[in-house]
Amino acid sequence: MNMNTATVGLAVTPTVVSTLVSHYLGNTSSRQKHPTAHISYDEGLHLIRSFLEYASRHTVEELQAFTSQWVPHPQWVKVDEVEISQDHLSRAAFLMQEQLGPEGIRQVGGKEWWQWRKPRTPLKAEWIEMKADYHDRKKRNDPGNRVMLYVHGGAYFFGSVDEHRYQIQRHARKLKARALAPRYRLAPQFPFPCGLYDCLATYLYLLEHQAPNTIILAGDSAGGGMVLSLLVILRDRGIPLPAGAILISPWVDLTHSFPSVAGDSPLDYIPPSGFHHKPSPSWPPPDEELLEEIKKIAVHQKKNIAANEGGSELSSGIPTISDVAETTTRLSLIIDGEHVDIKEQIQMYTTNELLAHPLVSPVMQPTLGGLPPLLIMVGGGEMLCDEQIYVAHKCANPARYAPPDALMDEHGRAQLAQHKPTDVQLQVWDDLCHVAPTLSFTSPAKYQYRAIAQFGAWALARAQRVEIDIPDDDAISVISSSSSSSSSDDGEHERQPKEKRGHKRERQKQERRKHKAEKEAGEISVGQAGDALPPFKGHMIRQRVTPHGLIFPLPPAEELPGCTMACELVGVIKVGPVRKWLAHKRRWDARFQSVKRKVHENRLRDMAAGFEVFGEGEFPPPSALAGRRKLGAREKEMRKQKKSRSYGLSLWALWGSKHDEMTVQRGQLVGGGGGGVETKMATGAEGQGARAFSDLERQEVEEKEGKGKDVGGRRADAPPLGRNHSSGHRFVGDEGQTEESGGAVADEDGETPIATLLAIRRGKMKKAAEDGEGSSKADGGGLLAPPETGVTGKRPIVDGISVPFSLGRKDADTASMMTLMSDAASRNQTPRLGSPVLEKPSGLAFGGAEEGEGAAGENAAATTDGRGDDNIPDGVLQSEAGQEGGFMSFPSPHLASPAVERFASLAASGSSANK
Repeated sequence: MNMNTATVGLAVTPTVVSTLVSHYLGNTSSRQKHPTAHISYDEGLHLIRSFLEYASRHTVEELQAFTSQWVPHPQWVKVDEVEISQDHLSRAAFLMQEQLGPEGIRQVGGKEWWQWRKPRTPLKAEWIEMKADYHDRKKRNDPGNRVMLYVHGGAYFFGSVDEHRYQIQRHARKLKARALAPRYRLAPQFPFPCGLYDCLATYLYLLEHQAPNTIILAGDSAGGGMVLSLLVILRDRGIPLPAGAILISPWVDLTHSFPSVAGDSPLDYIPPSGFHHKPSPSWPPPDEELLEEIKKIAVHQKKNIAANEGGSELSSGIPTISDVAETTTRLSLIIDGEHVDIKEQIQMYTTNELLAHPLVSPVMQPTLGGLPPLLIMVGGGEMLCDEQIYVAHKCANPARYAPPDALMDEHGRAQLAQHKPTDVQLQVWDDLCHVAPTLSFTSPAKYQYRAIAQFGAWALARAQRVEIDIPDDDAISVISSSSSSSSSDDGEHERQPKEKRGHKRERQKQERRKHKAEKEAGEISVGQAGDALPPFKGHMIRQRVTPHGLIFPLPPAEELPGCTMACELVGVIKVGPVRKWLAHKRRWDARFQSVKRKVHENRLRDMAAGFEVFGEGEFPPPSALAGRRKLGAREKEMRKQKKSRSYGLSLWALWGSKHDEMTVQRGQLVGGGGGGVETKMATGAEGQGARAFSDLERQEVEEKEGKGKDVGGRRADAPPLGRNHSSGHRFVGDEGQTEESGGAVADEDGETPIATLLAIRRGKMKKAAEDGEGSSKADGGGLLAPPETGVTGKRPIVDGISVPFSLGRKDADTASMMTLMSDAASRNQTPRLGSPVLEKPSGLAFGGAEEGEGAAGENAAATTDGRGDDNIPDGVLQSEAGQEGGFMSFPSPHLASPAVERFASLAASGSSANK
């Protein structure tokens, strides 16, 4: 039976019905604490599990064809396809060969075969963007400062951009970004390093059109693993790194060496015994016995050709015994007291020999330091959770989680010493499955999309040193009106007859009580893109998140199974997973015995006809299509086949896109957010996209009067950073969360005093001056950075630190003002005669107005012409007459005490220099 929409629908329908019946008639008390208590999540989970089980009864080729069918995109999404040029492919091939090195090239079987592609199948990628955002960019002639390179998952051997587009478009919408998704080649026909090579070429293409600080990488499952390996290559080869990366349930250990893989995973859909499929030319590859027969045939062919043709050129098209891989690497284990040799290839992505290769399993890298900030999102109920938690800690603490000495060479030790720890936000979501955003129609997934957009916006703003605007979904999102778990997965009460809702009342009451207790515990919920991230402590933000989006502290590493395993055991194949794999394989071999025999006979017949070879030193893996090209295939072009439409995947994508469609419609109705209106992005020029002064003033007042703090040091009841209620947008920027900007010195409450940040900044400046860098009169001899303003042209920056404070009568004692003044006073520094006067930066504004804009700009300019008050150093802007809550920019933190007193008196009297 062919694999198509009808057969798949017929296969999964019993699962859908039984799940529905169990929710409405069965006892669900055992599921109260799990996300499966919600029918839409439970239906989605069982549907994917049933689909994968059904797909295993078909060949790999059939599954690939089904998941790569054309799926139409919504009319509010713009999709464009681009082709990656040969120049980028050639450059990527050179970098891959450098990264692999001589030994790595030997292990993968050469440096040419993995560059081969099917005729008329160039590497392509797809641009995905909201149409509203596209038209907005075009009106402003803006190339865009937010691009997400997304690598889809699918265990390296199935899936496509079409299948994942409904997820990618949501990431693009929430981040107001353009997404680029490569159509990389899939295993087992194109095993490692084919897919990684394609993704590298796509990134090089992107660098030709975008600055690296406008790019953020993202990937799920196998795509997340490839993104991490891609970052390592970029780091090691000196290629500009992106602003950050988002790894959603990344598959980072193909040896399955961590405890969670060996256990039961009732809350996950990944097959516990691995992926098994009906035999076909692509899978499984030849085992040792078949390879021995192939070698004999190859030798016989070579001898006959040489005798009959006298060594003609035809002989170059026939493989010799050395052209055929000797054997697949054996795996020897003791299972139940019996010595077992595994002769077959276990994973489709690569041979057994390469399962622990650092580019295949990034957990085996000497170090994962030196990378841009990462968000690693883990499902607490998934099989792979231990390896994901481990790799997050390895990034943030490379020395502690380094490989054992036996696996480290001099180059690895040098890398470990060279690269600083990577900043990582680790989120472990209670009981969620592998890549939970796949179930995009459920509440847990919607909270995860918010968390992803929040991190992505922060990483981009941090890399660009700007504030960027993000749609504010609070007024339009279908999960914003109620965070209660008693609501349905769409954030609205289920529209069901009363008799069908009656049996749910008790369960809903229990969930409401639990949810209320969690909120009363003082924890915060997952924020949106405009919310500030908490500070990194020890280069990590460690969070445990409930399916309702509530955040709790993650237990220490010493209590997490993935972090307590000895380093010598990481990457070592364990008995538990192998036992399950072998048991399933025996059943599959018995079930498809006749099919497997026919595949074996066909392989021998094809081999007798002769295969194309690449030349000396090229030995493609047994599964590689490059090593199974029949003679003359190079001259025959494949007929380009038009993709058929998949109605099944179209329905799934429609279901997954429903939330986005509703959000876009709401955004158009309310006139803001959702990608349905024109917006301005902060570009750093003339205050475009700047936050309103009244909004900043309100934020400071609420921070002063608020009760309690969230983990980011902000008031729990204060509005998110930079929310602009009038425009339906938020503004996000770096607030010193990382060590570079002071995050490592955060106090126990997660706050970093501004005085401390300034001290760090001055220390770095002083060191630079001592080293002879940046020393000039303009910067005070290298001890001080020139004064700046924020990207809006309004927010002052002192020594590189953004410090909002006001001089109004009511706000003179705000925390930021007091911190800065006390810091200056404590040093008791006065202006020196003849000290250099710093010029006012262009575009610097005061009191919420740009220079040259109305009276405020004129008055501000008038006070900086060198004819101001003698007690106030030149270049210091003063408040407009009668204006409260204005912003002030100091030329440096070494402000003279008389000047401080002068400003304090001005604030107390409510007057200004203009008076």
